[in-house]
Amino acid sequence: MTRRSDPATTGGVIDGELPTTAGALALANLQAQIDGQQRMALAGGLDVGGRAELFELVALRGHILGCIADYEWAQARAEQLTHDRPADGAALIARARARATFHRFTDALGDLDEARRLGADPAVVDAEHAAILQAVGRYDEALTFMREAVKRRADFASVAALASLCAESGDVATAEHLFDESRDHYRGVSPIPLAQLYFRRAKMWLAQGNLPLGHSWLSAAHRRLPAYAPAQGHLAEVEAALGETDSAIARLHPLTISSDDPDYPAQLARILSEVGRVEEAHEWRARAAARYNELVARHPEAFADHAAEFWLDAGANPHRALRLAKRNLEVRQTPRAHELLARATRAVDGARAGDTR
Repeated sequence: MTRRSDPATTGGVIDGELPTTAGALALANLQAQIDGQQRMALAGGLDVGGRAELFELVALRGHILGCIADYEWAQARAEQLTHDRPADGAALIARARARATFHRFTDALGDLDEARRLGADPAVVDAEHAAILQAVGRYDEALTFMREAVKRRADFASVAALASLCAESGDVATAEHLFDESRDHYRGVSPIPLAQLYFRRAKMWLAQGNLPLGHSWLSAAHRRLPAYAPAQGHLAEVEAALGETDSAIARLHPLTISSDDPDYPAQLARILSEVGRVEEAHEWRARAAARYNELVARHPEAFADHAAEFWLDAGANPHRALRLAKRNLEVRQTPRAHELLARATRAVDGARAGDTR
């Protein structure tokens, strides 16, 4: 395992000098891959593996650009693929990934069990299984799978997955070394995997309350991939917390146009309200509320947590936030889910106390 100086103490962040293509070119290449695969699919020239790969590419584009419609497209096609090929393990794995994206974890685990029974690659099934265990807060079980994966083959993906798990479970020191080690394994030319790795590292530091380090890693992700919407959104969040509200607002406005994720208008509403631009904040709040209502109705498991955050902050409805936070905790028992429920409970208690004064 590579050992490096701790950036938490040195204040330094080393992006490294790994040569990759420019972010804009990588995104264009991704779109070209999707277009090519879709043409082949329309011509009937894609097998199950090719169709599953197309779903993954579209979901990746959705992640980068903050496009929920892409995730929904991939899920619908994965459901159809499994209907067409119910005894194909690759189809079941594709559907498990799509269902996990929308936090339908029990259904996804069922798909993985069936894929394993049908003879799908155990390493692939284990990797997907571990990711779901992590998502629901079963960190010890996920750790067993991920350590075995690294023992079998220590590469960028397996080490990055282990780093992300350690980061989320609060083992920051181990995660830091694993993030470095994962980067050292990278042999690709696309900046997209590196930007995702830096983004996960940034979220770890933000969870630790270290805003400067979080900002540095988000900036590194943004430099590698300027169109990366989640990095831009979190940069805005950090800058607002540091008092750089003009910069934060400037980052969020383009995202409210390019993305269909309500997190960005919700963030904008909160920041505008905090700086006294009440009328503008009201417009963005209404837009975010309408979109959250749509998404919670269609995908309650996936959007309960973010919607709860919205109703706790810009939405100013703690009772609604509490209902959603409870729903979220039913789906996954992570520290963040428990903390969200505690915040919502305190907010409701505070509101009740205010009513009785």
